[in-house]
Amino acid sequence: MSVLSDENPVQTSIQSATSGDAAVKVNGTGNDSPALQQSTSLNPAAATQAWLDSVPKDRRERSDAYFEGGYWLLLWNYALAAGVSILLLSSRISARLRNFSERLTRYKILQVACYSLLYLLLVFIVSFPLNVYEHFFREHQFGLATRTFPAWFREQLIGLGITLITGTIFFIVLYAVFRRAAKTWWIWGTGVAVVFSFVLVFIAPVFIEPLFNTYKPLTKPEISEPILAMARANEIPVKQVFEVDASRQTTRVSANVSGILGTTRIALNDNLLKQCTISEIRAVMAHEMGHYVLNHGPKLLTYLGLFILMGFALTRVLFDAAVRRWGDKWGVRGIADPAGLPLLALLFSTLLFLATPILNTVVRVTEREADAFGINTSREPNAMANVALKLGAYRKLNPTPLEEFIFYDHPSGRARIRMAMDWKAANLSAGESPRSGSQNQKQTEE
Repeated sequence: MSVLSDENPVQTSIQSATSGDAAVKVNGTGNDSPALQQSTSLNPAAATQAWLDSVPKDRRERSDAYFEGGYWLLLWNYALAAGVSILLLSSRISARLRNFSERLTRYKILQVACYSLLYLLLVFIVSFPLNVYEHFFREHQFGLATRTFPAWFREQLIGLGITLITGTIFFIVLYAVFRRAAKTWWIWGTGVAVVFSFVLVFIAPVFIEPLFNTYKPLTKPEISEPILAMARANEIPVKQVFEVDASRQTTRVSANVSGILGTTRIALNDNLLKQCTISEIRAVMAHEMGHYVLNHGPKLLTYLGLFILMGFALTRVLFDAAVRRWGDKWGVRGIADPAGLPLLALLFSTLLFLATPILNTVVRVTEREADAFGINTSREPNAMANVALKLGAYRKLNPTPLEEFIFYDHPSGRARIRMAMDWKAANLSAGESPRSGSQNQKQTEE
């Protein structure tokens, strides 16, 4: 599901997303896969282990190294964000930016706009070295990226432009709330953040995503018709399936059912068409439809609102305490002072960092619900297992329970394969004949 997705430089949050991706094929996922030969007395635990054992050792070690490296990047990104905020405050750079904005204009709205533009641009520049390592060099190192540096940098500039526009508008509204409700800003500010997130979800499919990729109707009816049939059966208001040229950026597969209020759209990337069988595509799309049918978008937006409310309430107490102690030293006058934005960023990023396991668990639960919906809709247990292995190209397939709790915002490959095998065993025991990922012909690009 692409809500707060991983995926373009303006991350909405509400871009993502979810959504499953994969990068390479895994040997042993065809007719001769070890888990395809199970009888009606299927042992789900043994079948799950057979699927996991089918992954070559070198590929598993490579994906483990990539995913475990993300643990450290989570820390380094937080350390960078905190360091930048502390530097801007302690050096009084933030206060100087505020003073510069006040000299330019006497209007509060324009002062906030000027400060916000300078602040966002400065943060982009300072964080660029880590950004280029994490999202360009590292992705190429592990074979997950296809863009040249000029193409990648061009998209970063587009993302920066979107961030400058949307971020400035958001801060103008937020600081207007700060000025008018100094004691209850944390309540009204939550409303602003939730409404802003909703608007981003609404406009992203129409105005933002096309800036990075080309969307065109899928012209292969043997793929689109089964997908549309599932959509009609689940009352999803779409009439066509779109293909997105994600291969210009990545080798991962992805799909989503996104949009609201007339912007609903089913899209799958061209990597999915190249790397997966028709059965696997059905399994992936059924999962994505699960997010829509189960109202995960509104639910996650509600959870986000509750988290922001609690975060703002705690931030209010900590912000006031910090200003009382260090406000004169930093040149920060109060909550309505734009010079205090780095302090807000420091406090909220710290709360986000500490809440990582909780936030990941909330998203992971919705992903597991979509998995259950998807397998019951597609009836493709082997295809679901195959896709889980392909996701293992960049997600550690068999983490410890603690790793999965802290770092996974999707179920692990092991958990997904076990769900598929449990479903298969239950249906075989009931005398049914579930569809098999090996029963469909391999889909190749024409």
